[in-house]
Amino acid sequence: MKASEAREMSVADLRDRIEIEKNNLDTMKLNHAISPLEDTSKICKTRRDIALMITILAEKEKQN
Repeated sequence: MKASEAREMSVADLRDRIEIEKNNLDTMKLNHAISPLEDTSKICKTRRDIALMITILAEKEKQN
């Protein structure tokens, strides 16, 4: 996800997307512990996306 895409989302959409991505990350980590993933960089990309969305959410909440 690009920062510009996240900035276009509403606060409620960001909160929902963060929860979905956190659940997705937990699932990926669990699956990776059981049997290695083919592309382990997905875990890192998901973590970065979550951090980006949390940062943008904080900025939007601070503006209001």
